[in-house]
Amino acid sequence: MESRIERLCIERGVKMTGQRRVIARVLSDAGDHPDVEELYRRATQLDQHISIATVYRTVRLFEEKGILERRDFGGGRARYEPSEEGHHYHLIDVDTGKVIEFQDSEHEELMRVIAMRLGFDLISLRLELFGRKQTVAGQKPIAGRRAPHQTEEPVK
Repeated sequence: MESRIERLCIERGVKMTGQRRVIARVLSDAGDHPDVEELYRRATQLDQHISIATVYRTVRLFEEKGILERRDFGGGRARYEPSEEGHHYHLIDVDTGKVIEFQDSEHEELMRVIAMRLGFDLISLRLELFGRKQTVAGQKPIAGRRAPHQTEEPVK
């Protein structure tokens, strides 16, 4: 069965070798934003013959074809996610490295208003917030307003 990323590759004319299929499957199954070394670790569990160079070349190709997007969440390593994940944003906990994905229609509308005020039609937007959980002495972190859709993942 084809993975989501395999379908995108085929739609965009990428020749699918066996090793590219494995890497595409690993990326499709990832619930996080893996870096190349983590992709390599996961891919070699499925195919021991995949080299780290193959993973780097494949990720670069997928990025050039608009299949993957590179993210920089700090820590000195680029991380990747499928391009067609819809509108979502990232909040990165600087202490734990967790990445929280969220959606916020109010933020999107505000960005459109700002672009219009400055004489632009908004065609794309990206938001990455870096923060630290708020705490009260002796208590658990204060719960803030939660976005309708969010997921958390640790930074590798």
